[in-house]
Amino acid sequence: MKRVLSLFIVLMVLVATPLIAASVPTMDKDELKSLLGSKDLVVLDARLGRDWSTSEFKIKDALRVDDGDLSVAKNYPKDTTIVLYCA
Repeated sequence: MKRVLSLFIVLMVLVATPLIAASVPTMDKDELKSLLGSKDLVVLDARLGRDWSTSEFKIKDALRVDDGDLSVAKNYPKDTTIVLYCA
């Protein structure tokens, strides 16, 4: 029974993940470049550890979030465009 339940949970996650991801808007680098400097834009850099520290590419004025803690996003007005950078 545990095996069947585990399999069911795995299948539900596999089905639900693309549906959730499809509802999140994305933008390309040109669109982001056009918004940089806007007071209505916040870029959160969610890269971890070495990925962040060794990267030569950092977005100016991006806020680094530690350990994937995105709770900082709730500090901004709802009409703020929040970009999550996790390359």
